[in-house]
Amino acid sequence: MTWQPDNKSISRSNIGAALREQGCQDYDELYQWSIADPEVFWGYVVQRLGVRFAEPPTRIVDLSRGPADPEWLPGGKMNIAESCFQADPNAPAIVHGGAGGSLETISYEDLRRIANRVACSLRDHGFQRGDSVAVFMPMTARSVPLYLGIILAGCVVVSIADSFSANELQTRLRIGDARLVFTVATVDRGGKKIPVFNRVGAAGGPPAVVVDDRLGDGQSLRDGDLLWSDWLGEDESEFVEHVAADAPANILFSSGTTGEPKAIPWDHSTPIKAAADGYFHHDIQLGNVVAWPTNLGWMMGPWLVFATLMNRGTIALYEGSPLERGFGQFIQSAGVQMLGVVPSLVRHWRQSACMEQLDWTAIRAFSSTGECSNADDMQYLSQLAGGRPIIEYCGGTEIGGGYITSTVAQRNESGQFSTPAMGSRMIILDDDGQPSDSGELFLIPPAMGLSRRLLNRDHREVYYDGTPAGPGGEVLRRHGDEFERLPNGYYRAQGRADDTMNLGGIKVGAAEIERVVGGLGGTDEVAAIAVAPSGGGPSQLVICVGTTSDKAVDPQQLQVEMQRAIKTRLNPLFKIHDIYMQEQLPRTASNKVIRRELRKTYEASIEKL
Repeated sequence: MTWQPDNKSISRSNIGAALREQGCQDYDELYQWSIADPEVFWGYVVQRLGVRFAEPPTRIVDLSRGPADPEWLPGGKMNIAESCFQADPNAPAIVHGGAGGSLETISYEDLRRIANRVACSLRDHGFQRGDSVAVFMPMTARSVPLYLGIILAGCVVVSIADSFSANELQTRLRIGDARLVFTVATVDRGGKKIPVFNRVGAAGGPPAVVVDDRLGDGQSLRDGDLLWSDWLGEDESEFVEHVAADAPANILFSSGTTGEPKAIPWDHSTPIKAAADGYFHHDIQLGNVVAWPTNLGWMMGPWLVFATLMNRGTIALYEGSPLERGFGQFIQSAGVQMLGVVPSLVRHWRQSACMEQLDWTAIRAFSSTGECSNADDMQYLSQLAGGRPIIEYCGGTEIGGGYITSTVAQRNESGQFSTPAMGSRMIILDDDGQPSDSGELFLIPPAMGLSRRLLNRDHREVYYDGTPAGPGGEVLRRHGDEFERLPNGYYRAQGRADDTMNLGGIKVGAAEIERVVGGLGGTDEVAAIAVAPSGGGPSQLVICVGTTSDKAVDPQQLQVEMQRAIKTRLNPLFKIHDIYMQEQLPRTASNKVIRRELRKTYEASIEKL
C-alpha cells in the first residue's frame, strides 16, 4: 500500500512548520540541515519543545572528548519531568478507561499535583537525590504520575515490566540497586488474576508499596511494606531536585548477550530525543490524543510519557488487553489520533477481525515498532482507519527513541522506512565493512539520546570496540540490526545481526533464553534463534537442540517443558514456535554457536516440508 501526503497535510504537520522556519524546500533538505550541525539542530529542538532549565546550559553540546562521548547541555541544571507540565493546566493529560466503561480524565494540573505528592512523600520517607526506586507494575493512570514524581524528587526510576518472573525481577532490582519498589497486588490477563506483589517477596526485594491499595487472596504485607494510601502523603507543594543534564533519571533494561540484561541509564537529556521523534516523526501536536499499549519496563513506556506530555498532548491508557475488542472501542471513544502498535498485535487483530466495524476516523497516523513488519498486515491496519499512514519506527533503549523511521510528510510504503530520524546518521556495511545496500547498520554519533554508559557492562566495548571506520573516517557505533536499502530509496528491516531477538516487541538475548532452557529434558546443548515467517513479519522463537548423545528426546514433550521454564523463570510472553533437532550445533573455532547458519538450515528444512 502507498499513501501519499498532499501539500495541505504537509503544511499542517510539525515538519511543515520546521520547513517554513528553516527555509527548506522539502523533507530531504530539512533532514540534511538536521545532521549538518548537532549544536544547531538540537538547540532548535530544545527551544521548540520549551525544555525547562533552572540554570541554562553554556551550550548545547561539547564534543571535545569526541563524537562517541559528547556532553549534552553542559553547565545546565534541570529536571526533565518539569518539561512535562507546560500545557494548559486544565487540558487533559491522561484519558483512561476499561472495556465498556466510561472514560476518566486527569488534567495537567491534577497530574502535577499527584506527582508533587509522590515527590514530597519520597523526601519525607528519607529518599535523597540519586536513590533508585523501582516501578514493577502495568502502565496505568496511577503509574504515570508516580513515574514523574520519582524523577521530580531527583531519584532514579528502575523500570521493570510486570510480566517478568521473580528471578528476572531479582536480577533487575539488584543491578538497579533499588531501595523501594512500587507494585500492584495482581494484574488481569485473559480474565485471570495474576499475582504480581508476591514476586517481590519471592525475589527478596526491598520494601514495597502496593499501588492498587489492596491485597489479593493469599497475599500479606511484609515488614516495611505499605499500601499506597498509607504511604502517600498529603503535601502537594512543588518539590523539585534540579540536577545536571547527565544525571540519571531512569534505568531501563535491554537484551544482553551474556545472560544478564544490559542496564541502560537514561539521563535528563535522553527524553528530549523521545519528544523530538514524537514531534517530527509522529506529528504529535497540541491536544493530540496518543495511545500505545506498552509498559514502563520497556522504553516505549517512558517514550510515550515524554513524547506526549512534552508535546502537550494527551496519553490514552486502556485498562485491559489490547487483544480484545474493548481496546478498539476505547480508541474510538477516546478520539485517539496517533496509535502505536507492535506488528504481532496487528497480526492478531487481522486474524481475529476483532477491530473491524469501529470508527477510527479520528486517527491521523499509526506507528509500528519492536519487530519486523509484514506489509499485508500493515496495509490491513491502515484500512481500519480508512487509509492512514503508518510510521515505521526502529530504535532502541540505548537510543532514547528511533534512528530510522517514516514521516507524515513523505510517501508511505507498507512495512518500509523512508528516512533516518531527524538529527541521526547511519550507514549500512557489508561483511567486508564496505558501504552496501544490504548488511549490518551502524550509527554515526553524536545524537542526543545515544547512551554513554552502562551499569553492568563496558559501554565502549559493547558499542564501539571492533567497529570499522566509516568511509569518511567517521566513528561508527554498533547497534546490531540488519537492513536493506530498496531500489525506491526506502529501507526494510532484516532482523538482528547479533544474538538478540525481538519477540512480541520485546528484545531478549539468546543467552537469556538458553540460560533458562539449557539442560532440560536431558539435552546436551541448545541455541535460541529468531526466525522470520515465510511471508515476513514478527520473529518466531525456535530452540535448536544438539543431540550428540544417545539420549532419546521427544521434541513435543521438550517444547512443553521448555515453555514452562520460560514462563516461570523468564517471561510468559515469550512463546516457543518450534524445536529444531540437530546432531550437532555449528560452531566457530572459538566454540561460539553460529546462529546465522542455524537459521539458514532451519529455514531450508521448513521449505522442504
